[in-house]
Amino acid sequence: MDLTYLLDRIPEAWLLALGGLIVGVAFGAFAQQSRFCLRAAALEFSRGRPSDRLPVWLLAFSSALIATQVLMHFGEVQASEARQLASPQSLSGALLGGLMFGTGMVLARGCASRLLVLSATGNLRALLSGLVFAVVAQASLRGILKPVREWFAGLWTTVDIGGNDLTAQLGLTQGVTLAFAFLWFFAGLVFAWKARKSAWQLVAACGAGLAIPLAWWFTSTMARQAFDPVQVEGVTFTGPSADTLMLVLSPPGNLLDFDIGLVPGVFLGSFLAAFLTRELALQGFEGGKSMARYLTGATLMGFGGMLAGGCAVGAGITGASIFALTAWITLSGIWLSAAVTDRLMEGQGIFRPRLAGEIGNPN
Repeated sequence: MDLTYLLDRIPEAWLLALGGLIVGVAFGAFAQQSRFCLRAAALEFSRGRPSDRLPVWLLAFSSALIATQVLMHFGEVQASEARQLASPQSLSGALLGGLMFGTGMVLARGCASRLLVLSATGNLRALLSGLVFAVVAQASLRGILKPVREWFAGLWTTVDIGGNDLTAQLGLTQGVTLAFAFLWFFAGLVFAWKARKSAWQLVAACGAGLAIPLAWWFTSTMARQAFDPVQVEGVTFTGPSADTLMLVLSPPGNLLDFDIGLVPGVFLGSFLAAFLTRELALQGFEGGKSMARYLTGATLMGFGGMLAGGCAVGAGITGASIFALTAWITLSGIWLSAAVTDRLMEGQGIFRPRLAGEIGNPN
């Protein structure tokens, strides 16, 4: 598809922000309706009780992989120009950041994208946790925590192993990567059938996943056709959350880009979906201990996500969809630490996140 018609009528920066807004609305609406949540999926898996959330995550994840790989095959997505593959990435940051992020999302009862989606439905716990996440992410990107992040990130990088492209490292063909993605998709369908998921929820899960290749396609097309340089990117929330926060607090010189449209878009999409299905409801904290747990988790996710170069969506799905090695390391770290944190909290009698009844807004 050619964007020349739109580029001739809309300034490039505005078109980038509009594209981010549209992708965000799609992701937010579908994520809200499908109850997309990596934390709940990881806990279902670790407890050996796959139910509602695991098939949703698997379908979103595999849909993103399949569609992105198909677009790459037809030359519609230039993955080699994406930050994850075009520049050196931190292996140590991916591992440590993933471990921190997984622990944080269990404590905060949702990853960064889930907090954003829930906050739009009236969940004040998610809203405050999301703000803390954005503040810590900004402090890690450009503020007081930047030296600490850079030190950890510099311990081991992809320069040491010859690159971050997992397909090149393992010699995988595109046929192999597609077959791998379809295996995950089939697994998602099997678990969905066992959980008796509704057809709409399965469609919504795939819709949330397809927002990732939509972002890849749009930014790749803009990079080819726009006059000014455009970064090829997918969907992520760590950096964009920090940028959106600074836009509100201290607007930079260059206000508009894809990321600036993305976060408000997700909020808007989730709000509209919840409004139309009558799922808006104000919810708050249940006490001081609950609040401390949420904010501790948000802090760990803010630093961990920035250290890893992405959140559960940005690294876990977006980066994985182009087979960036660091994304798979981060994703593995998130799943592992979520399971370990859940078990440790149960053993100490502190708090065990519930699975039953979480399809609504969790406590």
